[in-house]
Amino acid sequence: MATSLGANTYNRQNWEDAICARPFTVFRWCPGTRMRFKKTEVCQTCSKMKNVCQTCLLDLEYGLPIQVRDTGLDIKDDVPKSDVNKEYYTQNMEREIGNSDGTRPVGILGKAPSSSEMLLKLARTTPYYKRNRPHICSFWVKGECKRGEECPYRHEKPTDPDDPLADQNIKDRYYGINDPVADKLLKRASTMPRLDTPEDKTITTLYVGGLGDTISDAELRNHFYQFGEIRTTTIVQRQQCAFIQFATRQAAELAAEKSFNKLIINGRRLTVKWGRSQAARGKEAIKDGVSEMGTRLDPVPGLPGALPPPPALEEDTPANYFNLEAGTSPNVMNISLPPPPGINPLPPGFGPPMFHMGSMGPPPPPPMGMRPPGHIHYPSQDPQRMGAHAARHGD
Repeated sequence: MATSLGANTYNRQNWEDAICARPFTVFRWCPGTRMRFKKTEVCQTCSKMKNVCQTCLLDLEYGLPIQVRDTGLDIKDDVPKSDVNKEYYTQNMEREIGNSDGTRPVGILGKAPSSSEMLLKLARTTPYYKRNRPHICSFWVKGECKRGEECPYRHEKPTDPDDPLADQNIKDRYYGINDPVADKLLKRASTMPRLDTPEDKTITTLYVGGLGDTISDAELRNHFYQFGEIRTTTIVQRQQCAFIQFATRQAAELAAEKSFNKLIINGRRLTVKWGRSQAARGKEAIKDGVSEMGTRLDPVPGLPGALPPPPALEEDTPANYFNLEAGTSPNVMNISLPPPPGINPLPPGFGPPMFHMGSMGPPPPPPMGMRPPGHIHYPSQDPQRMGAHAARHGD
């Protein structure tokens, strides 16, 4: 049992707050200069059940809290919390660990998927030495520390007490509940970009953008051929993009999973997306000013705008071809034109007669000898038109 040689009250409180109540050897050591002492928190059996470190209680494969690991693998913690049930569960797991080779996790963790895209993105692969730093000196915060540079604790301003990271519980970290560090990592994972697989199984093409002028067709094939057979490779140099079509859907999914947000060729980070189906490209070839390649089309200056839709025609509404007013009789219509400026109006009787469109057609024009002088029959005889005045003076 993880106890120390202090007072009985401290021993009892330490035993009650301990994660593991099984007897095990507690190791205590200092990881480096100006670091705080570390010690083992759980026994080897509890560590192997969760596949975590005995000291920091982080996953041994990804370096992440247990709550993040279980969320990424979609598993639920089944370790009981009561003493009797926990001891019975631990004995069964210890027997299962003894029958295994010790290289793989056991229990529900051993049946879980081997990897997760979210865990691979959040995994910590480099050492994190800040977790070994000493705690903040409470006497220095109150201005009463007299040790100076010999003080083994940090003389720094403490974090905001309202910060969730300021309230961490190692017991909650082991059981994967209410862990503020895990909540922070899960929020970061929710904001990370992801590539959704299209439902159309006929799509086997990947779009690769941001090629520039230095990436060639051979370099793209050298990267994507490892995922499966490539049917065609099309490079659109004007748009600086390429389309990689695979022979199978499985190869395309593997290439999208391994290349999304990770593809770097010749020092350039490339964009990888799924292509669109032929039906979608036929319906949305140019929609909202976007071309088939996915680029924004600039408007062409000088082109007329879209024509307004024609008015709805009702069957009961008569066709008004001559734009007559509502009170005008449709049978009688005067088609005489007003005289141009500068010419006296015609005397009565010389104007064009009134005729009925319904009963008979328009009368023939009068002979040339009977036409009144000065009457204009053609637009070219209008003296106000350009060139007409000069023609009259030339006569």
